[in-house]
Amino acid sequence: MKKTFPLIIVLITLSVLGVLGIQMLWIKNAIWVKNDQYQQDVKSSLVDIKTALYESFLLKNGYYSFAQDMQSTGFLLEHSFTTQNLGKDEITRIIRKELIKNKITLPFDYAITNIFNMPIIFSEGYNAEYLNQSINYVVTPERAVQVETLHLYIHEPSNYILSKISWMIIASIIFTAIIIAAFTLTIRTVFNQKKIAEVKNDFINNMTHEFKTPLATISLAVDALNNEKVIHDTEKIKYYSGMIKEENKRMNKQVEKILQAARVERQELKLILQEVNAHETIEHIAENVLLQIQQKQGSLSLDLTAPNFKLKADEVHFSNIIFNLIDNAIKYTNDAPSIKISTSNTGHYLAIKISDNGIGMSKETQSRIFEKFYRSHTGNLHNIKGFGLGLSYVKAMTEAHGGKVKVESIVGKGSTFTVMLPLLTS
Repeated sequence: MKKTFPLIIVLITLSVLGVLGIQMLWIKNAIWVKNDQYQQDVKSSLVDIKTALYESFLLKNGYYSFAQDMQSTGFLLEHSFTTQNLGKDEITRIIRKELIKNKITLPFDYAITNIFNMPIIFSEGYNAEYLNQSINYVVTPERAVQVETLHLYIHEPSNYILSKISWMIIASIIFTAIIIAAFTLTIRTVFNQKKIAEVKNDFINNMTHEFKTPLATISLAVDALNNEKVIHDTEKIKYYSGMIKEENKRMNKQVEKILQAARVERQELKLILQEVNAHETIEHIAENVLLQIQQKQGSLSLDLTAPNFKLKADEVHFSNIIFNLIDNAIKYTNDAPSIKISTSNTGHYLAIKISDNGIGMSKETQSRIFEKFYRSHTGNLHNIKGFGLGLSYVKAMTEAHGGKVKVESIVGKGSTFTVMLPLLTS
């Protein structure tokens, strides 16, 4: 996984860059094609404008077609042709009509100049700056005395080109967005798979350690019970059978934790809600763990001062929440544990705080402490046991009761877990 992961990232990245490159090339070629088409449409329009101008001139002079069998008259008309005869409005109308006929609907300005390049008629918006940027076309017949040139300036031709390929650009953007989204999702999936693999390996190692120790103890106890010197010694039989019983109980607890986590994951846990006296439950749990704390020369103090302490909760799971937090405080303490449990009311909630003087945790650890199978790095503290399921269960059960849990911690000084659970409503 370590070797293939960077290779997967590189291959996916190269693929995405290749597709993006092809997309850009595709759009570039499309723009070039449409620009060429635009130029052809403009040229066609100019030819049509020249023809239309002359036809309008003929109509104005009483000739309705080019098919007049009057060579001399035709020559005279061509000879005397000038756009000044038509007027600005008529010229504007003709240019607009012929451009639209060729599917060019952009705004335009124009000027018609004489042989000396002096404007003789022009649109209101035309200025001298357009002269060098205009498309030029001679609009007078070959035999005309006055050679007149149309200077046509079409505003923002790029808009015409973009309008022609807008669907291509939109499709390209959508397609590119899909590719990037797929790329992001793939990378995230790969990272998650890598993380899951690491968590799985850590869980297997922890589980192996958790089961290996009691199994080894049970095996030694069984061997001892089969010893002839022990068989007839009642005290030793009690001692070794008690050891087997405790280790068996310990293994059952670990198995139950795993099964419990699986049920939470499948959302199969059903809460049996009833009225629970939170103070009584906490006091009962404190009595059960006090001996364990005292064996480590530690202390446990209770400050249960909340005026309202009745909950509508599942007593079993509520007890497990408190026990897991106390157990966590005991585990993550280098020296003699000093644990304090306090209660208070915040709005319609009962706030239960469990503080310790343990090793504390970093900001990174605090952000991940409630993740399933996550176990913080404990430095030189090697006796920490468990699967990383306790706090994940605490969070899941607290939220199942409609509450929330948070942690505050300082490295080297200890941690405080706060569980907020809704009070029983009358």
